[in-house]
Amino acid sequence: MSHAVPSASQTPTPMAPLAIRAHTATTALGHGLTAQVEALRTRRSGLRINDFGEGATAEARLQTWIGRVEGVEDVVLPPELRDYDCRNNRLAWLALQQDGFVARVDDLIARHGAGRVAAIIGTSTSSIGASEEAYTRLDDGAFPADLRRQLLHTPHSIGDFVRRMTGIRGPCVTVATACSSSAKVFAQAARLIHAGVVDAALVGGIDTLCGSVLFGFNSLGLVSRNRCLPFDARRDGLSLGEAGGYAILERVADGAPGLRLCGYGESSDAHHMSTPHPEGLGARLAMQDAIARAGIVPADVGYLNLHGTATPANDTVEAIAVAGLFDASLHASSTKGWTGHTLGAAGIVESVFALIALEHGLLPGILGEGEPQPDPACGPQIRFANADRAIRYAMNNSFGFGGNNASLVFGKA
Repeated sequence: MSHAVPSASQTPTPMAPLAIRAHTATTALGHGLTAQVEALRTRRSGLRINDFGEGATAEARLQTWIGRVEGVEDVVLPPELRDYDCRNNRLAWLALQQDGFVARVDDLIARHGAGRVAAIIGTSTSSIGASEEAYTRLDDGAFPADLRRQLLHTPHSIGDFVRRMTGIRGPCVTVATACSSSAKVFAQAARLIHAGVVDAALVGGIDTLCGSVLFGFNSLGLVSRNRCLPFDARRDGLSLGEAGGYAILERVADGAPGLRLCGYGESSDAHHMSTPHPEGLGARLAMQDAIARAGIVPADVGYLNLHGTATPANDTVEAIAVAGLFDASLHASSTKGWTGHTLGAAGIVESVFALIALEHGLLPGILGEGEPQPDPACGPQIRFANADRAIRYAMNNSFGFGGNNASLVFGKA
């Protein structure tokens, strides 16, 4: 079936850029920005043989590689937040402690007022790990007393926790659109700020490993037993990971330098529950809209962080969409060989990597195993080696199940 490309009348008009005042990420590479930059520059992967699952024997664990964040188990939430205690919310707390982010949020609230700041957080599974534990410890058919907390077992657990943790009193939204979740938070924040509903937004994403994620994706035949190999001819599936990150968005002050959210694009190709459109229609529409809202042309983009999960079909489709829009000069790569696929946190983490490319001129390649074997079906835009050069614009692609697609354009004033 053929699909019509939107006409010029449907093309979004350029938007007013938003300032990105601060950003941070905590992944399997370490806590905070310095750890991310160091690992990307030295090509040090955070993936390791699966050791997740307290009390499980090595034989009982899924035979795969994961991107696990160190120190999550050691986090102790403040007494007033103990009702939210679970692995996902612990990681949310840990990630907020990095790069002086608590002080940045406090300053944001002091300048605008708590009611004029939004909290928009993306996740895929939220605190489902706590629900898994509750079912393994049923007490006469009911959840055990320490896990009998209704909000904890909903997708909004993470959004409400961030609201309570920070003191933000504006709109609080949890976005759960699979792997595009924490890319779409930027688009929601932009709409709220441009509409005058709020003056600023804390956006972010948190997702943690759990049995439902590991065994669920494995049941779909998507998990590799080895390290993932994005866009490599040998690829046979993804490596799962966990991560958390945040960014602060505000209106741009006249003439102020710094990083910008320049454009966003969203689409839903609704082709299949888990398989992308075979021609990459939704992916291309999202990228086109993001570029149009940024008021630039494809040749202006210096770096594109690809969704690139290392599953055979998805990488091919994304590469087709990229080759149809960009020329051969583009440096495009997937960074999931460093962190694993962090699902609902992928959007924020890989947006931070795009911002690192803008700030440091560090354009990551693709990290695999041994000498890369590029898939000949992928275009020349796909780069395996790192590059160092100054760029003006960087993009991030995040695509989720059901055809939930989001693309973001970031710039540097």
